[in-house]
Amino acid sequence: MLVKARLPRIGLLGPAFIAAVAYVDPGNVATNVTAGAEFGYTLVWVVVMANVMAVLVQYLSAKLGMVTGRSLAGHMGQELPRGPRIAYWLQAEAIAIATDLAEVVGGAIALNLLFDLPLMAGAVITAGVAMLILRVGDVMGQSALERVIIGFLALIAVGFMAGLFIDPPAVSPLAEGLIPTFEGSESVLLASGIIGATVMPHVIYLHSSLTTTRLGSRGDGHSVRDLLAATRTDVMLALILAGLLNLSLLVVAATSLFGLEDTDTLEGVHRVVTSELGAGVGLLFAVALLGSGLASTSVGSAAGAEVMQGLLGVRLPILLRRVVTLIPALVVLGLGAEPSRALVVSQVVLSIGIPFALIPLVILTARRSVMGEHVNRGGTTAAACVVAAIVIALNVSLLWLTFTG
Repeated sequence: MLVKARLPRIGLLGPAFIAAVAYVDPGNVATNVTAGAEFGYTLVWVVVMANVMAVLVQYLSAKLGMVTGRSLAGHMGQELPRGPRIAYWLQAEAIAIATDLAEVVGGAIALNLLFDLPLMAGAVITAGVAMLILRVGDVMGQSALERVIIGFLALIAVGFMAGLFIDPPAVSPLAEGLIPTFEGSESVLLASGIIGATVMPHVIYLHSSLTTTRLGSRGDGHSVRDLLAATRTDVMLALILAGLLNLSLLVVAATSLFGLEDTDTLEGVHRVVTSELGAGVGLLFAVALLGSGLASTSVGSAAGAEVMQGLLGVRLPILLRRVVTLIPALVVLGLGAEPSRALVVSQVVLSIGIPFALIPLVILTARRSVMGEHVNRGGTTAAACVVAAIVIALNVSLLWLTFTG
């Protein structure tokens, strides 16, 4: 009985895997592959650091929703007066649009690589399939959606890690990449993008919502401490997987694509991967990219809906919500912007939006009046403050280097 009490039930795991799929979206693919192809193993430490930070952040988000029964956006909607609340929603909506741009454009690129579809048509198809995925959750429940997302994660893992087995990395340079360093302003831009693509604002909002409906139930006889233990396991498993996938993208690029031409776009990366590692790996890469776009844009849509409901008390029909965030992606593609560059820039926008989600999360989970006996310990709050400080410092450095050259 003692062993059974200590082990979290498998049935309590799952919400973190929905959050984790957003950590391997097409924006991550573009940012990590670009970092590896341009700077080799230099930014390995950023990927590792970002994933460690993500574990803490997502646990705090899940904990907030579970203990209080209210999402982060719901707390902000309750505490902020009308004017600041609308302003806060506008920045969160901009983050949702940047997120959707990366995911829809990534899915469109994958469909172009696999079936030679025009990018505009691929974007519409990606958005449409994402709606069907969300309907699984609406009709069959969150558990069914979790199983679908975990299936996508398995597909993504096979596709993005295949190159490691064809051309394994050397241990010594990989280890050297764990030493923090930069190589000019472009590497700072990519580091900020990696952080933004890993510690993602919209998933901070969403995860707190998922646990209010999934793990927040007390009807199954589990105490809050049992549920928190299950959540820690859930977050660790899901984000270790996401971190390994992100790291594998950078390492494959650093090992097999470093110094080669035509690696600044996903289309170019696909061509180089195919020529260097074989047609099979190239096909797996394209399929994984498609799975990444389809799954992550579903999660992004759910996050945007949660933010709007929590802050404004408004829930738009899923079709209208989907159209609103799809339009900017179609505009970017229609104007002829380079898709892969747009993906990287979108991740920088996400990085700038992190403090607006992270700082309130740290404050709320450190308040005994909000969390009761489950309030953060001093060390946890200190670690979360360090995470926020690192993100803000990266953004300030990025802006300084961008404007001063």
